[in-house]
Amino acid sequence: MQGVDLRPLGVGEILDVGIKITWRHAWTLIRTVLLVVAPVQVLAAVVQLSALPEGAFSPVPAPGEPDPLAEAEDAELAAWFAAILVGALLGFVATTLATGACYKAVADAYLGETPNWRTSLGYALRRLHSLLWISVIYAFAVALGLLFCLLPGVWIAVAWVVAIPVLLTEGRKGFKAVGRSFRLTRSRWWPAFGLMLVGVLIAGFLSYAVQFLAFAPAFTDAGDSAVLVLAASAVGQTLAAALWTPLIAAFATVLYFDLRVRKEGFDLALLAERIGVAPDPGRVPLAPRAAPSPWGGEQPPYWPPPPGWRPSSEEGPPPGGETSPEPERPPYWPPPPGWKPGGRDE
Repeated sequence: MQGVDLRPLGVGEILDVGIKITWRHAWTLIRTVLLVVAPVQVLAAVVQLSALPEGAFSPVPAPGEPDPLAEAEDAELAAWFAAILVGALLGFVATTLATGACYKAVADAYLGETPNWRTSLGYALRRLHSLLWISVIYAFAVALGLLFCLLPGVWIAVAWVVAIPVLLTEGRKGFKAVGRSFRLTRSRWWPAFGLMLVGVLIAGFLSYAVQFLAFAPAFTDAGDSAVLVLAASAVGQTLAAALWTPLIAAFATVLYFDLRVRKEGFDLALLAERIGVAPDPGRVPLAPRAAPSPWGGEQPPYWPPPPGWRPSSEEGPPPGGETSPEPERPPYWPPPPGWKPGGRDE
């Protein structure tokens, strides 16, 4: 597959790159999620089954007959709700870990490296406490915003959508990560909104379709069995997470790279060094490293160059002893295809 130029991408291009990454490395991404989410879902189902009040999944009683669940003691109902809460907390931790691992795997794939589920999980596990804290901040802020006329929650959900990539690539934690996400998306909120809206629709359709198929037996006569209902629920939620998590991670990660390229002339080679990826020179990455400066010398760390930076070619007179005016600067770094600096023929 041909690499994607390191340049500002449109919404459709970001979706295309995200889908290609997910499809190309589907087994690695799905396995990363399954290895974390599946055992937790099984454990949660067992805990809920052990605390289930007698008659909770009994057939609907005929008129005049007592309802077994209504006659359950308060202690039994409290134990059941506690089991549900424990399952939800375990699921939240597992999903957060799987999400962080998928972001790492997608970043590796975007840089041209082959993602590995062990490396990705280990990378996310070492940062699990920070991932949980950002997830709590994000979920609480979005839920609070949704209570106020819905729109503030939607705005926060988009403005903070790249907080996890910020954490994993820049090392910013907590409110610093969400603040950084806000600054990156500030002038690109509507494109980010359109991207994540389409991405959520795609991932949601696939995950809910799989979840519905897995839960279908519960709508038959077999639905009277508590074991079958809880097993179907665990399988459905696991498969849904295996589809939803990699896709959303891919879209958000590529969006993060695009925002940094647009605003900072970001060089993916710097990111590779930061997260410990050394792309194979023989491979063509999805987003190749930036080309060297067209007027010679070392490439600046970002564009425009920092104050005082000079390319190595300016340390002495140019070849031939001739002087030439400062070349025209490109609109962003690396330059668009076909761009040449002024006053220089190649």
